Amino acid sequence: MATTRIIPLHAGKGRMVGKAISDIIDYVKNPEKTDHGRLITSYQCDSRVADAQFLLDKQTYAARTGRVRGADDVIAYHLRQSFVPGEITPEEANRLGVELARRFTKGKHAFIVCTHIDKAHVHNHIIWNSTTLECDRKFRNFWGSTRAVHRLSDTICIENGYSIVEAPKRRGQSYNKWLGDAAKPSHKELLRQAIDRALAQKPASLEELLCLLEQDGFTVHQRGKTISIGAEGWGNNVRFDRLGDGYALDDLLAVLSGQKEHTPRKKTAVQTAPPKVNLLVDIQAKLQAGKGAGYARWAKVFNLKQMAQTLNYLSEHGLLDYADLETKTAEATARYHALSDQIKAAEKRMAEIAVLRTHIVNYAKTRDTYVAYRKAGYSKKFRQEHEEEILLHQAAKEAFNELNVKKLPTIKELQTEYAQLLADKKKAYGEYRQARTAMRELLTVKNNVDRVMAMEQTEPQQKEKDHGQR
Repeated sequence: MATTRIIPLHAGKGRMVGKAISDIIDYVKNPEKTDHGRLITSYQCDSRVADAQFLLDKQTYAARTGRVRGADDVIAYHLRQSFVPGEITPEEANRLGVELARRFTKGKHAFIVCTHIDKAHVHNHIIWNSTTLECDRKFRNFWGSTRAVHRLSDTICIENGYSIVEAPKRRGQSYNKWLGDAAKPSHKELLRQAIDRALAQKPASLEELLCLLEQDGFTVHQRGKTISIGAEGWGNNVRFDRLGDGYALDDLLAVLSGQKEHTPRKKTAVQTAPPKVNLLVDIQAKLQAGKGAGYARWAKVFNLKQMAQTLNYLSEHGLLDYADLETKTAEATARYHALSDQIKAAEKRMAEIAVLRTHIVNYAKTRDTYVAYRKAGYSKKFRQEHEEEILLHQAAKEAFNELNVKKLPTIKELQTEYAQLLADKKKAYGEYRQARTAMRELLTVKNNVDRVMAMEQTEPQQKEKDHGQR
């Protein structure tokens, strides 16, 4: 599920165009938010000097067309694309962001895609130059462009197997309210749902209600007359009087004594179905970590259910022989890693092509300026007057040396290779997701079987040890 928003960027008062461009690009390239720059992808520009290239293109546009606007001129466009928490990986989000930017700009504008992972929801920041690559036109932010980019984003999500917002509200709601049932429930909401489930079992007293909450995985803390509830992963406990009407301690006591009926605050949100088979819980380790008897009872029931699901999986897939399970798991793991390596190799080469293509264009654009700079004896005055062009030319030459390019390929050759790599990568991604799911299921099943076999080997040894001590 992805949400989108387009924001035109202006120079504003008191800022030069170059300063305005570098400010926004520096923000979206923040290494702490992009995994130290790993989640940054650029198209027809080098992310390291993107601000200088954007500025050079605008100067070229003004020189060719003679059109110069004031402070209201749009220097670039900023597109935010957010995904629902837990649905997509940062790498996949970055890939979808690149595809969205390329298709929306029709490949005619340089852009940079930065995927931020500092929030609970993965989101992309896409900055594209308002000036075209040919420096003869500007992007036209047409009426209804926000709706158009939203539809295109939905199309890309559907093509790649991700959910979309069927009927988004226009304005006036927070992100979590806008997501509705798909949003992650708060700690208070989780506790209200647990109380609803516990009261449905008709407990006779407050002590029985608290016991049911403990069996559901919560921990009860009582200090004087104040009772608070916590759970694993919660920073703070939640008191009953903070849960709202119908869930305060007086309300619950009235329900338990039969003086009033309990009405759930709202319908329980539909949660994403859990995996078919989950890993068994190490009960002894959890008890040593401080878990109580209620958690132990819950974990025993949970483990029994997971072992039943594990046996069902083994029967359905014909893996009742442990040797077959080992072979199948090894094959699934090997296939997953092979597809992962294939995709990484394609991405690496595509990134090299994008950088190389950008530098070839910049090299050609700035060659005459750099020749003049060399003839001027590398004059400081000349460099100050043409600093953007000289920086781009030097960056291009450094990139050619880093990529060990002896003879520059043509742009057409690079475009053909890039298109083929992109098609192969998209095909491999579908197989990669299936292979990842299959590998995770098999590893979980094998881990559960190994745990049970280890327990069966340990029990006789423990019995002999106990007998010897007697």
